[in-house]
Amino acid sequence: MARPRQFDEDHAVVKATDLFWRRGYNATSVRDLGAELNLTPSSLYRTFTDKHTLFLRVLDHYRATESAQAERWLESDGRPVRHVLRDWMLWLVSCPPDAEPGRGCFVVNTATELGVTDAQVAERTEAAFEVTRQALRSLLVEGRSKGELSTDLDIDAAVELLFTTVLGLRVRERADHDHARLTMAIDAAIRVLGPAPTTTP
Repeated sequence: MARPRQFDEDHAVVKATDLFWRRGYNATSVRDLGAELNLTPSSLYRTFTDKHTLFLRVLDHYRATESAQAERWLESDGRPVRHVLRDWMLWLVSCPPDAEPGRGCFVVNTATELGVTDAQVAERTEAAFEVTRQALRSLLVEGRSKGELSTDLDIDAAVELLFTTVLGLRVRERADHDHARLTMAIDAAIRVLGPAPTTTP
């Protein structure tokens, strides 16, 4: 009887994600993957073609799960937009007690390691980054429409500034920089949005 291939593949992709996240693309060998996934080299190649194809599957999986968290965190749910932004960025640099410190963001790690040398990888990392950009844009537009942000705020520039700050925070979190210093940077970035508009009675 043939093995339930789809179930096996999904489970293997999840395990491969963890391995690539911990070690990076170049430092992960086919032998490493075989040991992690409990697959012989022939089974690995038969199922995923090669390491690169599996890595693309991993990036797609990560984008569909972990990267989408930005959209959920940046939903205001009636909260002030500055509070939403601060809570989200603090979460980005706070390692949960049960998590491995210094792992950073898988997409940021991949973009840093491979850059634009791999067009297929670059396409996926940029797509994941765009999810974050659009979530930031939606939040800022909502804040401006609710009167929490100035009508003069340059939304495009603010999105790029906050997004660049987030990438820097993820790199510094991976380097285990002092949390208090990262919090200072977060508060400074949010202050760039300017004071909340005042209404005159």
